[in-house]
Amino acid sequence: MKLLNILKFSEEYLKKYSFSKPRLESEKIISHVLKLERITLYAYFDMELNLEQKEKIKDYLKAMARNRVTFDELPKEEKNIVEEKDYSVENRELLQKSIQYLQKNDVVDAKLDAEYIFAHVLNVKRTVLSLNLRREINSEEKSEIKELLHKRAKAKKPLQYILGEWEFYGLPFKVDERVLIPRADTEILVEQCKFILSELQNPKVLDIGTGSGAISVTIAKEVPSADVLGADISTDALEVAVENRKLNDVEKNLKFIKSDVFSNIKDTDYDMIISNPPYIPKEEYEELMPEVKLHEPLGALTDNGDGYYFYKKISEESPKYLKDGGYLAFEVGYNQAFEVSEFMKKAGFTIVAIVKDYSGIDRVVIGRKSGEEGVNKVS
Repeated sequence: MKLLNILKFSEEYLKKYSFSKPRLESEKIISHVLKLERITLYAYFDMELNLEQKEKIKDYLKAMARNRVTFDELPKEEKNIVEEKDYSVENRELLQKSIQYLQKNDVVDAKLDAEYIFAHVLNVKRTVLSLNLRREINSEEKSEIKELLHKRAKAKKPLQYILGEWEFYGLPFKVDERVLIPRADTEILVEQCKFILSELQNPKVLDIGTGSGAISVTIAKEVPSADVLGADISTDALEVAVENRKLNDVEKNLKFIKSDVFSNIKDTDYDMIISNPPYIPKEEYEELMPEVKLHEPLGALTDNGDGYYFYKKISEESPKYLKDGGYLAFEVGYNQAFEVSEFMKKAGFTIVAIVKDYSGIDRVVIGRKSGEEGVNKVS
């Protein structure tokens, strides 16, 4: 339960016992338990409280109701019923040693990764980790932290796979070594597609190479009127995508299918086809950092050629599956936008947008199939 929900619950509880300032009293209790200044409470409104913290708050509420006194008036013996030892110094030292361990093993974002691992084991959000370092980290938790740090430092396992979940476009996604880790650059592709689809009535969308389902799930969530189909050749990847569909509650307007590009696609009336295909050239794949090369699925990263195979194939075949005026949208590699645009033009598309990523690199290419039907629909 989140802090804001606990605050509301506490306020309602004290109202039942006719406390004159139930919100103020609730704030005093919670700030005392969390060891926060009352004025800063609302900065942590999204914080998840653990079971122990919730039980302490309940104990105070009951004591106040039983004695018919405010928090400040509670008898000393009642007010100290939940006091405990503060382990902050010991735990911060453990965290710092963990950061140093990752740094010595060439982990780029050592501090961030260590904080995520601690937060994962302690079952709290990283943003409020510092508030949860006061309690004792038991031997089992220390052992798990040590194991995960070793995986990150020595085995070079990506943090996202260690955590088993990662955020994309503000949504949670389960990830493991069956699927590519969703990247921030792909959010740009989703954002551009969302703008277009939001102007269409009940758009029909095909996501080729869906992987974890990051693109198709997000489109289905952000454009609930859309009918989305995610396709992938990998059965393993589709299993993860199905989990993410359920996790994000988009089972009504999102389906998945096993298909090698268009091999099992039957419909020919899509408003948009989206793809973030394997685009790393084979020679560049060999130079990738170990976190990527050793753990992420090869088939989701490279076409084992020059990186253009899927762009050319999808560009050539997609007109058969798109309505007139329909869109084809790609994520592309750092130097591929021009060549991909040429493939699309040759296939009969008009390039309507080339969008840069956060580093100023051309990352998204969007083309439109000629035809009057789509033009009227968008205008």
